[in-house]
Amino acid sequence: MYHPTVARLTYRALLGRRRALIMFALPALLLVIALVVRLLVGADDEVTNGLLGGFALGTMVPLVGVIAGTGAIGPEIDDSSIVYLLAKPVPRHTIILTKLLVAIGVTTAFSAIPTLLAGLILNANSQNLAVAYALAAAIASIAYASLFLLLGTITKHAVVIGLIYALVWESLFGSLVEGARTLSVQQWATAVAQRIGEGGYVLSDVALPTAITLLTLVTLTTTWFASTRLRGLTLAGEE
Repeated sequence: MYHPTVARLTYRALLGRRRALIMFALPALLLVIALVVRLLVGADDEVTNGLLGGFALGTMVPLVGVIAGTGAIGPEIDDSSIVYLLAKPVPRHTIILTKLLVAIGVTTAFSAIPTLLAGLILNANSQNLAVAYALAAAIASIAYASLFLLLGTITKHAVVIGLIYALVWESLFGSLVEGARTLSVQQWATAVAQRIGEGGYVLSDVALPTAITLLTLVTLTTTWFASTRLRGLTLAGEE
């Protein structure tokens, strides 16, 4: 179910200079903002909730997910270098699962850890906000990585579509249209944060059981479709 060679190649692709710079820039920006806010405002729970919920979970996590999820397989399919991997005696579902685990690991590392650190800087985990949002970021990373990995297998425009989803659907419609919030990974993850956070600062429009069910369903379904899509790719000479 996990192939070390596939994992090593995927890590190398994701942590190449261009993608690594973008992924480092987002957490770095969050930490700089957190430090500036703490120096200017002091430890403020409401401000902490707004920054962690709005920028960290609402913007940084999905953007990192887009970069890691699509980058785990999309470029290989686009430039046809995936044929060298498919020619190896490795089951294609193993390739997808390995790439998904790498994408989840990278997304979590570049989102959940900085979110925790930012929360500690902002208010030293008062009201358990740092831990709540860090866990929410880790959970959202799983869904985002699987969703954007699927996009990478079905379209050459995965990054563009992923950005539209992350910035338009999740950030814009998710905050303005009530019905859209139910179909938002951000809101599902926020439901988890709401359960852990204290003081009534973290609020989600989705009940926790519904959120867990939808997160699980999306992750499993998108992984299955991605595996099916990869099995549908054929090499020259294959029947």
